[in-house]
Amino acid sequence: MIRYTLRCDAEHSFESWFQSADAFDSLAAAGHVACPVCGSAEVGKTLMAPAVRPARKGAEAPAEKPLSTPASEIEEAFVALRRQIEENSEYVGMNFVSEARRIHAGEAPERSIHGEAKFEEARRLLEDGVPVAPLPFLPTRKVN
Repeated sequence: MIRYTLRCDAEHSFESWFQSADAFDSLAAAGHVACPVCGSAEVGKTLMAPAVRPARKGAEAPAEKPLSTPASEIEEAFVALRRQIEENSEYVGMNFVSEARRIHAGEAPERSIHGEAKFEEARRLLEDGVPVAPLPFLPTRKVN
């Protein structure tokens, strides 16, 4: 597998993995590589620096861009959505299904909650008339 940094004709930069250099060339030639931001199929490789580990124990590797830094307007929108949900609802973790049922039945105070549920459990909630929706991100788990 090889990772390429790619750029479309609208100057959007993104990364993708390919089985080999030939695989990228054939997929790009067939128009199967597209920009995730604008959908353009005019995509090419950009100059990449290899990830090299330091030779000495005390030396530090160059800092990579943190994953939490948004790289596009779409990512910024997801970050803002996440922030709004986390600020305006209570995280109930793996108790989401039971807490959603309790709220729906009037056994718990009505409030906005978010948490984790298996697909089948969420489907059953919807079938039972409990209003829930999937979130487009994974929850931030709190650790000690």
